[in-house]
Amino acid sequence: MSYSVLKSGTDIRGVASPLGGREVNLTPEAVYDITAAFAVWYINKYEKDPSELRVSVGHDSRITGEAIAGKVKAALTDAGITVLDCGLASTPAMFMTTVDLKSDAAVQITASHHPFDRNGLKFFTPDGGLDSPDISEITALADNGETVVNDRKGVVIPTDYMTLYAARLRKLICDSVGKTEEEQPLKGYKIIVDAGNGAGGFYAGEVLARLGADITGSQFLEPDGMFPNHIPNPENEEAMKSICSAVKKNGADLGIIFDTDVDRAGCVGADGEEINRNRLIALAAYMVSQGKKGVTVVTDSVTSDGLKEYIENTLGGVHYRYRRGYKNVINKAQELCRKGTDCPLAIETSGHAALRENYFLDDGAYLVTKIVIELARGNDIEKILAPLKMPAEEREIRFNILVPDFKEYGERVIKELEAYAALKPEYKIADDNREGIRVSTPHGFFLLRLSVHDPVMPMNFESNVKGGIKRDMEDLKEFFSRFDGLDTSPLTV
Repeated sequence: MSYSVLKSGTDIRGVASPLGGREVNLTPEAVYDITAAFAVWYINKYEKDPSELRVSVGHDSRITGEAIAGKVKAALTDAGITVLDCGLASTPAMFMTTVDLKSDAAVQITASHHPFDRNGLKFFTPDGGLDSPDISEITALADNGETVVNDRKGVVIPTDYMTLYAARLRKLICDSVGKTEEEQPLKGYKIIVDAGNGAGGFYAGEVLARLGADITGSQFLEPDGMFPNHIPNPENEEAMKSICSAVKKNGADLGIIFDTDVDRAGCVGADGEEINRNRLIALAAYMVSQGKKGVTVVTDSVTSDGLKEYIENTLGGVHYRYRRGYKNVINKAQELCRKGTDCPLAIETSGHAALRENYFLDDGAYLVTKIVIELARGNDIEKILAPLKMPAEEREIRFNILVPDFKEYGERVIKELEAYAALKPEYKIADDNREGIRVSTPHGFFLLRLSVHDPVMPMNFESNVKGGIKRDMEDLKEFFSRFDGLDTSPLTV
């Protein structure tokens, strides 16, 4: 097996446990070889002696986390590298070890919100997370059996970084509201946390409660890699219903939900309504704008028309719709900043949010800390979001591409849909489209795009009136009927 099959965008991911009934492909051997290849890649790129290197290693709550961490540490120490063993940790915290602990690199063992039998590796340098081409280089080195030959074996140093990371977040709150920890800046507020049995449980006790918040009603804080209560994912309907219910039941001022490794988050307002997807982006855009006009916010392509109106008309900013994929929006925001654009935020509807002030790191705990600060300042979050127009309906369908050369076929479908839309007077092709084809209709919009890695074409619909999506889907059936290489059955469901 080529290790390239374990590449998932900017991560390594695979099946790590047989308990889910799947064949294990992220084997101990694969973990060792890929980590050893990462060491080779890093030393070649940065021209450093392995004996001078320190690499932090952490893992989320998954059942295979500790075992995989053992193989990662073995590969690094065999290369002569010193390992800072951070144990249970969030993904953003592992990047922050390159800042606070001056680690040369970091490895986080996580598979984000994916099922309990999956796991993976995420690599960081002080420049941020590795990009897709970097991962391809590493898997190629692993396929070739590349390792660092070193007579000196590295050492493992147990390191409690999460305590320092939590203290950093407490300091951010205190400094922002002008109070000390002893003055309990969150006293009088009830804030509950749903960690989904992932790595985010620390936030309730080590951040909120330490600053005086009442965290009664917080749930699923204990790490449990089988995720027995619900999938730790702010995009999951069951998970969001759970935290919404907890907020209403406990009369909380704010609810917070994390994904497994805490690089994403969602919230619930005191009214029990989700602050997620477009609402979360709107709130984040408000926080980085702070009354300043002309601020650019980069988002993924499927954001709503109402969000664009909120950013540009209510906040006086610029909405830069880009491509799906959190690294895509982060990289674009960084590029815009280098070119002189005031772009303090890159955020995807999935909940990945990266702020310029925080190293453009997608950190769910940092984002919700900024929201907690708004609460502590006495700002009404519901009032902030009131001007945001929400659609009456939203839906995503997925067309499977049935031909081998799926990319070429998908691009042809998009090109023909663009020509088709240009001839229909009731359609308007978006002038800020940067992925697939986005078209406004009398009811809302639709967006057809091509998956980066899979033979799939996702299509998103939004309507400002009930029944609008069904009518738009009906109108498109004739167009899609011409493509035999596309499974268009989702249009009839």
